[in-house]
Amino acid sequence: MRQGCRYNARSLFLGAVLRTLGFHWGVFGVVALLVSAVLRLSPLVAELRFHSLSTLQWVVLVGFGIYMLYAEGIKGFHRNFSPRVVARAYHLREHSLPLLALFAPLFCMGFIHATKKRRLTSILVTSGIVVLVLLVRLLPQPWRGIIDCGVVAGLVTGIASLLWFWARAVFLRQPPAVALDLP
Repeated sequence: MRQGCRYNARSLFLGAVLRTLGFHWGVFGVVALLVSAVLRLSPLVAELRFHSLSTLQWVVLVGFGIYMLYAEGIKGFHRNFSPRVVARAYHLREHSLPLLALFAPLFCMGFIHATKKRRLTSILVTSGIVVLVLLVRLLPQPWRGIIDCGVVAGLVTGIASLLWFWARAVFLRQPPAVALDLP
């Protein structure tokens, strides 16, 4: 009987560790994807310093940068994507299965173990981003750098937003109160 108790205690402990790792892997896996995008785009933005921008290009740079800070950074990430990612990660921490913890970033972004609507939305948004990336690659400098500057501003805001919601969930035990879109 004692061996059974030890086995159950060990299983409970390992399950708790796996769930906690899944929580952090989910959030920081998504953060890593965003940081990777920022690092890939930053050299193209840095190339702008070698170009003499016209007045129109400066207006587009500032205007598009402000737009992307709001549309991508605040509206897209801070009000929508980031709270859902952290809330779904927190759900992993409390109710995870080992397989979901293994694929935590995909779970947190709504690609797996989500409602049909959430999976479809995640796939369509990601597909749209891929198409836009391919189109922007066709632009010559300095236009590509101008667009990428706005994208980097939005992505950096998104990273900060994810870390903000993660910190609140970890240190204050306050996960975002958003729909988890679980099946």
